[in-house]
Amino acid sequence: MKAVVLAGGKGTRLRPLTFSIPKPLLPIAEKPILEIILKNLKKFGITEVIISVGYQGELIKAFCADGARFGLSVKYVDEEKPLGTAGPLSLMRDCFGDGEEFILMNGDIFTQLNFSKMINYHKKGKYCITVGYRIYEHKLPFGVLELEGAKLCGVVEKPSTTFNVSAGIYVLDASVIDFVPDNTFFTMPDLANKLLEKKRHIGAYRIEEYWLGIENIGHFNEAIQELNKLESLIKK
Repeated sequence: MKAVVLAGGKGTRLRPLTFSIPKPLLPIAEKPILEIILKNLKKFGITEVIISVGYQGELIKAFCADGARFGLSVKYVDEEKPLGTAGPLSLMRDCFGDGEEFILMNGDIFTQLNFSKMINYHKKGKYCITVGYRIYEHKLPFGVLELEGAKLCGVVEKPSTTFNVSAGIYVLDASVIDFVPDNTFFTMPDLANKLLEKKRHIGAYRIEEYWLGIENIGHFNEAIQELNKLESLIKK
């Protein structure tokens, strides 16, 4: 099975770190995020990875090369301009056969997801796309007033709201690439909404394993702690 890793972004929220190093090559405990992703994909039976590169793509190509040192075949497509999270698929129309399924994921995710379970869920549901999601709780740091005009009716102390949020990991049927416009900025939400308009079936898979999207410097410390914990368990 194949996987597509999106690694073309500029990582602006992690500047100045990403001025000289593309975000997927930033290290977690001396291991680049992308290396951890590739080794994890290999563990779950992925044999070929297509990496979409843009910003500082030559560094990513130099690091991964043909993928042999990871036990994978690695190929590349080049984004001449930012194409979003689904747009790069338009550069891969010849990379997949009819009915072929593949994983698509962002190149800044640290996770212990069992990809095999997600793939089986996708196949069993006969979905054209399966979206991995997480439960995200947003807690306000303030007391919230319940008002009727200028009259106070109640106070809720630091309420929280939960959301089902996309985890940036998908399983797709290759047929959906036909719905991606050429050389155009196009996101996975754009693609999902387009397919829903066509009455296509899209599944949602809850990721219960550890998952972290690297968005700020603080996330690296959290990821390092999790990686150290995993390595300690392996050594026991």
